[in-house]
Amino acid sequence: MRLIGPGFITAALVLGPGSLAVASKIGANYEFRLLWIVPICILFMAAFTMVSTRIGLSSNLTLIQLIRKKYGSAVCIVIGVGLFVVAASFQAGNSIGAGMVFGEMFHSSSVPWVVFFSIAAIVLLFFKSFFKILERIMIAMVVLMLISFVITLIISKPNISLLLEQFNFSLPGGSEFLALALVASSFSVAGAFYQSYLVQEKGWDTNKSKSHERESLSGILILGIITATVMLVGASVLFPQGIQVNSATEMGKTLEPIFGSYATLIFMLGLFAASFSSLIGNATLGGVLLSDALNVGRKLESRNVRYVIMSVIFIGAVVAIIFGSLPIELIVMAQGFTIIVGPLIGLMLYLIARDSAKKKQLKLGLPLQTVLIFGLILLLVLAAANVYNIFIK
Repeated sequence: MRLIGPGFITAALVLGPGSLAVASKIGANYEFRLLWIVPICILFMAAFTMVSTRIGLSSNLTLIQLIRKKYGSAVCIVIGVGLFVVAASFQAGNSIGAGMVFGEMFHSSSVPWVVFFSIAAIVLLFFKSFFKILERIMIAMVVLMLISFVITLIISKPNISLLLEQFNFSLPGGSEFLALALVASSFSVAGAFYQSYLVQEKGWDTNKSKSHERESLSGILILGIITATVMLVGASVLFPQGIQVNSATEMGKTLEPIFGSYATLIFMLGLFAASFSSLIGNATLGGVLLSDALNVGRKLESRNVRYVIMSVIFIGAVVAIIFGSLPIELIVMAQGFTIIVGPLIGLMLYLIARDSAKKKQLKLGLPLQTVLIFGLILLLVLAAANVYNIFIK
């Protein structure tokens, strides 16, 4: 239990309302046919997270500082600014998700809840031991998500024989866009990149490197379990009735006539956990990496870093209140930066790990290198798909 921390934080910041919306929509539209994508994404996510953990354990410098030393400041600024813009662009979705859950539960507007949870996140920033608070909140949110969605899955009673029959590594016609969205939301190279920072904030050293790697991988495994669980609920409950959903909140409301208000409440609590944990985690990632890229600080107790994190939370809250949803212009902007930043981050992680491979804890075996290279190819495919969707289609 003492080792739990960074891996769970990474899982929590990756598992936002957008990820759950994609998973529920896939289950509702295609039953169990795309479930096979989840373990493949988790394999790539685990490989990059493991490498990031090792880098964090083996160096006193941060990943951005190692990149600056090897490849110059320009690359660092592209990474930092790019991730800040992506984090700020998608932050509105996290704010809306957290506010909407309580708005639905209390039959009120979501705006006061958006304001309340954004202020709560900002207040948490200025506690002296912010990392410990962040860590405990994220662990609690992951556990809440896990319990909520697993209970919902047990109630929904999935057809195991049909699941095994449809687990056949094929893409149904018309599912390509959702499949790419699932890969992008489950294989977050930005989350893997940030893992090295979390390891250093935790104060881990190389004495128990294997234990630390296991902890990191346990968080990523839970990420896969929760994503698959939400997809299974959608496949078991919504697909047979032909119900399609456009958001995880809609899925929660759709379950009420079938399972009753208690089951819906359980699911909505899990959705809140996903939204609030991503609201804090996403802002922290964007703020820390931009601050480090601009060389103004990297530690969570730094006042400059906290101000940058606060700006991400503020942007998300303002967009959520004004528009009530994530504007298409912000989605396009975030996708545009992801095209550049995603492959670049993956490449930098791989190159820094390979350059440092002479250190024992950074030794890259052939299987791990193979997975990393295929992961880089997948990131380029995602970037190409974004280019097609934004500029050609």
